[in-house]
Amino acid sequence: MADMPQDIVMLDGADTADHRLLRAGGGELVAYTRRSPDKDTENEDTVGIIPWGPQAAVLVVADGAGGLPAGKRASLTAVSTLANSLQVALEKTTLLRTAVLNGIEAANTAVRELANGSATTLTVVTIEGRLARSYQIGDSEAIVVGQRGRVKLQTTAHSPTGFAVEAGFLDQRAALHHAERHLVSNFLGTPDMTIDVGAGVELAARDTVVVASDGMTDNVHFDEIIELARKGPLDDAARALVDKARQRMLQERAGQPSKPDDLSLILFRKPPGEPSH
Repeated sequence: MADMPQDIVMLDGADTADHRLLRAGGGELVAYTRRSPDKDTENEDTVGIIPWGPQAAVLVVADGAGGLPAGKRASLTAVSTLANSLQVALEKTTLLRTAVLNGIEAANTAVRELANGSATTLTVVTIEGRLARSYQIGDSEAIVVGQRGRVKLQTTAHSPTGFAVEAGFLDQRAALHHAERHLVSNFLGTPDMTIDVGAGVELAARDTVVVASDGMTDNVHFDEIIELARKGPLDDAARALVDKARQRMLQERAGQPSKPDDLSLILFRKPPGEPSH
């Protein structure tokens, strides 16, 4: 893989934990990844923060498919290929939406060309001024929540339970305990990969963008994520979410989800007074 340009941040979980407080896209963000507490093997998640000029950025979480060979290589290849593709597109002044779609297609080809049976989920959120848009493949998820708890954007996990929740047949809490929760129907690195592109969402001041692997969403209830993500300084909100997820992973209790897994999280906020898109 080519080297990353210096302004692109990649967290690949090579250390026990990786946590960064950063500025990009005209806002503040926290990026975090850590391997599952129940394993000594490498973290299969990869997190990317890809600036796109002074008021735009691309936020990426990829989760290498568990149980398949070289899941880490798949997630790292996907995010690296997307980042490099976006860098070329920026130099050519390509529209960001077009650049992301082309970059995801390039990443899909790159993972397939590994030819080792690996695959990865990929969830992307673009920030352009005050416009946020999601691109979803798999069961990592993206959420935009307002200061008062209003949910402005929520991606649908590409799984039987994710589609059942979206259709109203299953509620969020029941889905966490469902037997088919972990069956994922869409991966990057496969010939039939599809991209679920969300509608653009206008960000108000202090809205919080959440991008997280299923290490978060399988252990923390949706309403808990909303409540913790929107409150206090961004670094404190990230710490509260990570602590809640890790506590659930380490201590199983009746009625609460508990699924040890690699954990990745990005939180992003725009301060007041930033220019509109």
